[in-house]
Amino acid sequence: MIGFRKASKVRTSGSRVRRLAGAGVVLPLALGALFAGGAGTSVASPGQGPTAVVALGDSYISGEAGRWKGNSLTNTGSRNGTDRAWVSGSAYDPAKVYGATAANGCHRSDSSEVVSAGPIADVAVNLACSGAVTDNMFRAANGGVAYKGEAPQADQLAAVAASHDVKMITLSIGGNDLGFAQIIEDCAYDFVLWGSYCYDDQQYGVDQKIDGVMAKVGKSVDEIRAVMRAAGYADSSYRIVLQSYPSPIPRGVENRHPQSDWSRYNTGGCPFWNRDSDWARDSLVPQIANRLKGVAATKGVQFMDLRDMLQGREVCAKASKLVSSTVPASAKTSEWARWIDNNETQGLVQESMHPNHYGQLAAGRCLSLVAAQPATAAGFSCRNTAGQDHTGMYLTATP
Repeated sequence: MIGFRKASKVRTSGSRVRRLAGAGVVLPLALGALFAGGAGTSVASPGQGPTAVVALGDSYISGEAGRWKGNSLTNTGSRNGTDRAWVSGSAYDPAKVYGATAANGCHRSDSSEVVSAGPIADVAVNLACSGAVTDNMFRAANGGVAYKGEAPQADQLAAVAASHDVKMITLSIGGNDLGFAQIIEDCAYDFVLWGSYCYDDQQYGVDQKIDGVMAKVGKSVDEIRAVMRAAGYADSSYRIVLQSYPSPIPRGVENRHPQSDWSRYNTGGCPFWNRDSDWARDSLVPQIANRLKGVAATKGVQFMDLRDMLQGREVCAKASKLVSSTVPASAKTSEWARWIDNNETQGLVQESMHPNHYGQLAAGRCLSLVAAQPATAAGFSCRNTAGQDHTGMYLTATP
């Protein structure tokens, strides 16, 4: 069921290898529907008009993979109730979940974090786009680059700030700059083709890039501040929440499939060695989270640490189950992240390795909990409660 799309370098290894995923993981977002009320047409001064919470950044906040409620090996119909885009018979309509952004690939889902957070504000505005990098954040006048047919996100924010009373802006960015998709692809190659580890080479690459990436994340925050000040907002009149990334795969010891056979590849959709999984879960994800926390502290914005958000709910985690005809989709038992389906027998490759519908409900709950805390608090870590749905998410203060 799980296959790989060939990338630029083709290396054969028998019939098991089909098409190597050139984008096993995409971490982006973009401009999309203005949920819960629309953008509005009148121009409002800061503090007037409908209040708004705004999402900016990449796929981990746009709502990529919101189409899916767990993972199932069934490739027809509703896929045992996991496919929210199913219409009837053999028909699927991703726009049921992603709206107009199903067409351009920004994939802003109806369960994205900023929407699932609930009544934080009158209007939830999702400007994030799947695949976005920091250059897509900046104002065009300051080096920003349009993406997927949409203006840079800072310029889009300016329009929202003029017509709404923006109370919170939440930002997820930097993963694509670090090359998450390539890391996933290379590590999967090493499992499927070469029987070698990827963590050492990949760690070197991350170390070479991360200082520059974090500088551009900091510039993204500066751009948000500049837009809001130009719109007449005082820095204290709204809050910015910079968030980190959750790990979509578990530690090796927590994987329900042994690495000694092909079930991780053919059944679980998590083709990674234990050693590489441990590196991703306990080194890479924490490294990025800690550096983002440092940016938040330097820029005086709030930090939401999501590194442990999917603990026990990751793809192939022992504590979770595949959905089947006898195991229904459930936020209490199903995986909260999308597996790797690089043959695209179910949906698109770009949805792989992102929080799915259940994971997005959890992220939304985290955001709502942070919104209820004082804006002066430095940051919080958000975790799930084993055996509960998204309502079991809870915060602990970050040191």
